[in-house]
Amino acid sequence: MREFETGTDVMLARREGQVAVLTFNRPDARNALHPETYVAFEKLLPQLAEDPQVGALMLTGAGGAFCAGGDVKGMNARNSGTAPTAASFESNVDDLRQRQRTVSAALQNFPKVTVAAIDGAAAGAGLSIALACDLRVASPRAIFTTAFAKVGFSGDFGGSWFLTQLVGAAKARELYLTADRFDALEALSLNVVNKVLEDEDFEAAAVAYVARFAEGPLVAQRYMKENLNRALTSDLLTCLDAEAMAMSRCRSTEDHKEAVAAFVEKRAPDFTGR
Repeated sequence: MREFETGTDVMLARREGQVAVLTFNRPDARNALHPETYVAFEKLLPQLAEDPQVGALMLTGAGGAFCAGGDVKGMNARNSGTAPTAASFESNVDDLRQRQRTVSAALQNFPKVTVAAIDGAAAGAGLSIALACDLRVASPRAIFTTAFAKVGFSGDFGGSWFLTQLVGAAKARELYLTADRFDALEALSLNVVNKVLEDEDFEAAAVAYVARFAEGPLVAQRYMKENLNRALTSDLLTCLDAEAMAMSRCRSTEDHKEAVAAFVEKRAPDFTGR
């Protein structure tokens, strides 16, 4: 195991095998977001994207929660005048735009597979960030809620967009407008999570799940992500042309040649990410 310097105690990072594990680390606040959280994302994601020893990324939380979203106690202190406020409406908008790009957009566009491993609460922006990952696994203890309506907010970090893609417009509207909680099994039935891991050691099971992608054909996976992201916003011909380009590039990779040989020889492929 190798640890990465995050520049803050509110986010931990390590590598297990080829899996980079980022951990929200404010368990006393159910891992609510903190200004230093965004600094850590901005520092780590570009570094891990370029690290040849990292094949996939897992995002999780410490102390039995994933991420409770915004720090409601901090909001109350700000609103009551006991904490500093932003200088202007414009600076608030600019700051949030940058944070959303640093986290949600960066996770969606990360060139390797990203998986949110959810043990406990994923609420508000915490849920939005989980939805920005490619895949999500949950423990039976996981609880989900959009939460924003409960604190008079409209929502951020792309949750309304990601959730609509996953569950459809009508269900996404219901989940946002009611802010009702739902458990891991309902999240599975809604396609909010891809798998519920029943293992006693949830984090170890989640790392093992992510290792499948970390040890896979990394070049092909990167192009798959690009294709799937493009499919959300582009027309068919644009997608077909991009698929042709990506397939031609994959054809020249060592991983493609190894996978074809392994298929013919009836053995498991040994991918190198090249």
